Amino acid sequence: MDKLLDVDYLLKSLPHILKYLPVTIWIAVATMALGMVIGLATALIRLYKVPVLRQISAVYVSFVRGTPLLVQIYLVFYGIPKFIYYLQTQHGWMKGFDVNLISPEISVLLSFSLNLGAYLSETIRSAIESVDRGQFEAAESIGMSRKQTMLKIILPQALTVALPNLGNTFISTVKDTSLVFIVGVIDIMGEAKIIGARSLAYFEVFIAVSLIYWPVCIIIERVLAIVEKRIRKYERSAIS
Repeated sequence: MDKLLDVDYLLKSLPHILKYLPVTIWIAVATMALGMVIGLATALIRLYKVPVLRQISAVYVSFVRGTPLLVQIYLVFYGIPKFIYYLQTQHGWMKGFDVNLISPEISVLLSFSLNLGAYLSETIRSAIESVDRGQFEAAESIGMSRKQTMLKIILPQALTVALPNLGNTFISTVKDTSLVFIVGVIDIMGEAKIIGARSLAYFEVFIAVSLIYWPVCIIIERVLAIVEKRIRKYERSAIS
């Protein structure tokens, strides 16, 4: 071993890995958006105790929380094409659909969104339950429907309560994107593994990866702190 750390190679590999940062950010933002939709729908189903769907959502949340994200990625990646192929061959459904059109990116988006949706549903549900029940009654007393009450009164307050947890979840999602390479999606971790395999300088490239993830997460954390501070300030001014 000539030297412990080849700084020149580290600096040389950094721009090549950095090129894939937009892929990492795009996956994190897209899955967070889809996860919020799934999480909100699941939370409302459980809060309003919708028959059948409530039981299905409970099983869904329990399954996601009880299995690793890595397993869920593999289940979606291998399971959905196989399921569609089964429908085509056994029942004659979806015959015009080419399963090869399901790209690894779609599998990643779906598996990450379903995973996030389960966790976010618990965050949103607890945030909605933290809102004073008297506000439901007050809104109904002035003639607001249940939907109007939820959209205009309850959800804005609940999302404010949930904001710190949502921020932490987003930061975790950015870091979890390091798993997408296992199904062939090349993000910054995937590019680092490719460069590392070519040069066998894994130590250097993974330091380079950490030097990208770290500041990105710090920036997201600071931005979320500013957003939260402004929302709190708006809340205080609205109350006063």
